[in-house]
Amino acid sequence: MIRIATIGTSVITTHFADAVAKVEGIELGTVFSRDAERAREFAARIGAPASGDDLDAILADPAIDAVYVGSPNAVHAEQVRRAIAGGVHVFVEKPAVATAAEWAELVAAADRAGVVLLEGIRTAYDAGTAAVRELLPSLGTIRRASVHYQKRSSRYSDVLAGKRVNIFDPTMGGGALADLGVYGVHALILLFGAPETVQAASVPLDAGVDGAGIALLGYPGFVADVSYSKITNSSRPSEIQGEDATLTIDEIASPRHLVRTGVDGSVEEWNVEAPQHSLVGEVQRFVDLIVAGETAAEDNERTRLTLETLERIRTAAR
Repeated sequence: MIRIATIGTSVITTHFADAVAKVEGIELGTVFSRDAERAREFAARIGAPASGDDLDAILADPAIDAVYVGSPNAVHAEQVRRAIAGGVHVFVEKPAVATAAEWAELVAAADRAGVVLLEGIRTAYDAGTAAVRELLPSLGTIRRASVHYQKRSSRYSDVLAGKRVNIFDPTMGGGALADLGVYGVHALILLFGAPETVQAASVPLDAGVDGAGIALLGYPGFVADVSYSKITNSSRPSEIQGEDATLTIDEIASPRHLVRTGVDGSVEEWNVEAPQHSLVGEVQRFVDLIVAGETAAEDNERTRLTLETLERIRTAAR
């Protein structure tokens, strides 16, 4: 049984804990927070048997096999580095770190230590994404792709009121691209690889981060746009357009309804069954890698290319 400690006491860690409960071979261990009382309260909430405010002690505990890093983005790298040095496997919430170079350094360190390092981004491990991938050849030569993830944050009103919110705080690695744009970029990397060219524009907020944006990614023979926002809502689906047909995708992060419309007017639809929990796929992948004694080489290269593309988008949007 893999016993995993958790870092972070936000909603995403609660979601992760719920997914762990649905995957065999893994269970919650110790909850870490710099505030001991907060750690105790959160452990009781998610059903973890222990808590603590000394991260190094938790990582050194022989009963702990792995750690989930669900803290603010800006501190991921340092905590991942400490976990690897402690000899435990690491599951880090997306976006894993700020730069592709930093990620490559951590992957190399994990390989030397013989531990699994995996970024948790559900897109790669979703049955809907697999269905999209399988349907691509039926579209003919791909010419256009347009992917979207735009959801007004429940915390945006706090930002407008002048309050400090981690997900909108540049010192915490916040912003719309890091939080939501990453899903669209990651999906395109998974389906088509890294783009040749990148153009972008963003909507800056007084808080110092991007509230929304759009990127135009150039591939050999086709172009793709990625739009994202944490300050507006949209129910517009994503599309992949080929010369023979267009595939409409209801949600790029978790595709559930797919429609193939041929140039001849034919229409085919697929409904993808939702998993028990949206994070189950990525947790299962983590468990499988540890049990098999394998590294997440393919997964980590996809993360590296995604981070590299996010950097290029930020640079182009300035």
